[in-house]
Amino acid sequence: MTPDQQTRPVTETAPQTVGRLRAGVARTDITPSDLTGLHPMPGTFSGVHDPLFLRALYLSDGETEAALVSLDLIEAGDVTPARERIERELGIPADHVIITATHTHNAPRIADVSPGALAHAGGRESRAYTEVVYDHLIGALRDARAGARPARFGVGSGTADVNVNREVYADGRWGLGHHPHGPSDKTVWVLRFETQDGEPIALLVNYAVHSTVVFGTGEVSGDLAGAACRYIEEGYDGPVTALWAPGALGDQAPRVDLGLPFGVAPSARQKARAYAAMDALGLVVGAEVLRVAGLIRETTSAVRVGAGQRTVACPVKAGHDVMETMKQDAVDTVPLRLSLITLNDVALAGVSGEVVTEVNTRLRAESPLARTVLISIANDRIGYLPDDARFDRPVHSVNGCPIARGHAEDAVVEGLVGLIGGRWS
Repeated sequence: MTPDQQTRPVTETAPQTVGRLRAGVARTDITPSDLTGLHPMPGTFSGVHDPLFLRALYLSDGETEAALVSLDLIEAGDVTPARERIERELGIPADHVIITATHTHNAPRIADVSPGALAHAGGRESRAYTEVVYDHLIGALRDARAGARPARFGVGSGTADVNVNREVYADGRWGLGHHPHGPSDKTVWVLRFETQDGEPIALLVNYAVHSTVVFGTGEVSGDLAGAACRYIEEGYDGPVTALWAPGALGDQAPRVDLGLPFGVAPSARQKARAYAAMDALGLVVGAEVLRVAGLIRETTSAVRVGAGQRTVACPVKAGHDVMETMKQDAVDTVPLRLSLITLNDVALAGVSGEVVTEVNTRLRAESPLARTVLISIANDRIGYLPDDARFDRPVHSVNGCPIARGHAEDAVVEGLVGLIGGRWS
């Protein structure tokens, strides 16, 4: 696998050199004031059940700056213009920024679809909303940076059984459902950022599940991820920001799915049950995050921050049997964007698609850092990214993959291992 293009190299610092961590956070409401034309699927939003947020985390070791932004949206396309604007206006290098979406299906999308990507395409209203979100993004990062203070960080992990493999063979065909014996990573990663006195500033949460519990209600909602972050933030007396970074969710559904039919208005009782399930699953993940965060005893302010990105041009394959609103241009290659932020021996590894469980399993086995945390839908969303073996089955993640067999898995794993290895060589 040869990179077609690589941005500026990963920030290099002598291995014995560490900085003094500074961290800042900001949260801002990005719920659209006008819902017209913003539903990524056919149809319209009928109202707002709970607000959507943009959460920004700024990090610095005194020499290197980095930022991670989590959006309560279904997806963000190519956000290169936003990252370049961050560099122009704030001075944070564009390749030190990871922007991800929580993948709630009850929220709009932003940014243009990359050529060759198999993704939802927004219209005029989506483009206008994109600029609104970008303005909020700049403001939030400016505030996070201005409010940054000496900090310590630590990492821990737990488990939550609220996801389930969703690729099912029934009645002679493959479809989406619940496959309780299929591959499913239950790991909940928690990065805790706190003041020098031990007061929490932010918790970065990573878990692999589609936020689709209330899909079909027709109302704007942060869904499972939003409910989990709300539970976490309400679990502290002081202000704490919980950022949700989706893991290898390409083949993972929520364990409780009431199956509301899309496009058919549900009854009040159906909606109430769906939101109750959403809150219950959010509580399970949120409670585990709080438990893990409370057990993190080893935190440090001696932190070396690293960051870098790489774009790999992958040969295109045409998608089929996917949503009619998904767009795919007829081109030869599609850009797979890989991104990295490291904090000492912790790697936040971003991928611009929906990665499946087996690809993440291989990445963790081959990564030079044991604590490698994969983030899907990072800086773009080009489609599903299955492992090579899965191409033997016409499953949803293969049908929705824009990359030819033999390229997606290697591009993700070898590309990220190369980025991480370059940071630590």
